[in-house]
Amino acid sequence: MVEHNLQHFVRAAPISVRARKPLGTCLVDKGYITPEQLEKALRLQTRQQAPLGEILVGEGWIDRTQVIDTLAEQTSLQRADLNSIPPERALSNLKPVEFWLKHNVIPWQRIGPILLIATAQPDRFEAVRSALSETEFTVTPVLADPSQIDQAIAQAFSGTLAKTAETRVDPDQSCRSWTPKARVGPVVALLGLVSFFAAFPTAGLTILLFAAVLSLLLFMALRVVGLVSYLTRGDPAPPASAPVPLRLPRVSILVPLYKEREIAGALIKRLQRLSYPKALLDVILVLEEADAVTRATLEQVALPSWMRTVSVPELNGLTTKPRAMNYALDFCRGDILGVWDAEDAPQPDQIERVVQHFARVGEDVVCLQGVLDYYNPRTSWRARCFTIEYNSWFRVVLQGIARMGLVVPLGGTTFFFRRDKLLELGGWDAHNVTEDADLGVRLSRAGYRTEMVDTTTYEEANFRAWPWVKQRSRWLKGFMVTYLVHMRAPLRLLRDLGPKRFLGVQAFFLGTIGQFLLAPVLWLFWLATLDLPGPFDPVLPNWAFYALIGLFLAAEITNLAVGMLAVSARERRFLLPLVPTMPLYFPLGVLAAYKALWELASNPFYWDKTQHGQACEETHIQ
Repeated sequence: MVEHNLQHFVRAAPISVRARKPLGTCLVDKGYITPEQLEKALRLQTRQQAPLGEILVGEGWIDRTQVIDTLAEQTSLQRADLNSIPPERALSNLKPVEFWLKHNVIPWQRIGPILLIATAQPDRFEAVRSALSETEFTVTPVLADPSQIDQAIAQAFSGTLAKTAETRVDPDQSCRSWTPKARVGPVVALLGLVSFFAAFPTAGLTILLFAAVLSLLLFMALRVVGLVSYLTRGDPAPPASAPVPLRLPRVSILVPLYKEREIAGALIKRLQRLSYPKALLDVILVLEEADAVTRATLEQVALPSWMRTVSVPELNGLTTKPRAMNYALDFCRGDILGVWDAEDAPQPDQIERVVQHFARVGEDVVCLQGVLDYYNPRTSWRARCFTIEYNSWFRVVLQGIARMGLVVPLGGTTFFFRRDKLLELGGWDAHNVTEDADLGVRLSRAGYRTEMVDTTTYEEANFRAWPWVKQRSRWLKGFMVTYLVHMRAPLRLLRDLGPKRFLGVQAFFLGTIGQFLLAPVLWLFWLATLDLPGPFDPVLPNWAFYALIGLFLAAEITNLAVGMLAVSARERRFLLPLVPTMPLYFPLGVLAAYKALWELASNPFYWDKTQHGQACEETHIQ
């Protein structure tokens, strides 16, 4: 019965390319678009790497269904509704999933010796026909919606794609081998240290003080290097000198969403402000298959033509952001791939700036990191301090680090990759809860570079105390995991990075982790400045005591200078009086650090999600 119903798909031979009317003319003849719209779309096509139909759909002049129907009439190809008649699963075994993804096709039905292949791009079908020429079938194309093809591929290869998403990164640069058995060693070592400090408290405190001072020196050195490099930077080249690609490339953006009841609708409104040609935008909202909350929220919102969803199937109970992005990576269509978070509000011209920056740098620059800022700094004192912290890091220190050619720990959002290079690197480590920082190290180890791009994305500052601790503990746990993974073979890491970048990695990770874990040791030191007896009195001579006071003051002066410089712009100047209060902002980080240390031993892959949507962008954005 099914075979009888499908006979009409193979009766008509496609019209030869030479005899066809142009698609645009067909659309005008059918009254779907006006001649003026066609003329404008053809002009746009000279600057955009996009089919004519996508340009018309992106401009909002026509519906994608009308384009496919007209394309079917133009080529004499039959339409296939993959939802009404699903593809035969067994046929997809003719080729591995990578083949079907590359060509965006899927075997649909078999009618005797004829194999019907669903495609959305019949003009590129000859490569598919050639690749399947060794099979016993006569291959015939049928037209289908590209989203239906993606869905069919995902259903046919669900298990394979999910497993690949978890194991993309080479085992020696992944933390997925961190099994309970593998964690016994570090736990035993930590218990041994605690036992030693209990048995020899004076020696233990001396070691801890030395470690605390060392971590402070490392992180201060990194900030000083970044600050000096930032201050001594040359004048940037004028924008007019930046070359523009002859034809703008397609850009894919991954936006992972998980249990986002409050933020999903606002996110879509923000992304609609983007000024990049919509025909070249491929925004993918990445959902967990079991996330009914976000799915129900999105069902109430009409997605534009350039925005789609990809559902990530559950496997082994792992639901992390990098795993979800790895899965969606296979369905991206852009030459450049970026990442935004659920609460992000990117500047409207962000994609244009990214494309222009990539056009003027060498092939070794595979990643661009944008600036992260907050749109709700007036919500509370903690939100103000969070904004100062982010501005200090992204607008000053990280800018200097990138100019020095050091390893740039990526920020988790608003970074853009050459997609082929990201695939070469194996995407993200699905088990690492700071997949961004880990990816920054791995791309440097492969000989590639990250540069900062002059664009800003605004986020929601996490201004409530306990959510702040949860978010910061996830970051610190990820830093610990990343450092331990890449220091498995320190000599190899040194060879890969070179001495300068190797020292930069030590300064960032050891400095960041140490300044929180060992902060209580420094608090004990300050007892002596209040004329109170302290545990370090017997072991510190006067000269060492005053030298440490000088070091601590120098560190605070450095932080003060970076903070003041970071918020000196007109729209952030109201934060200047709050910069001296930053030492009161960080003590909660100590709680976060010890929470991270506990989870490192007990549950290293647990993703402690931050809930968004607690602040109103429209009333707080500057």
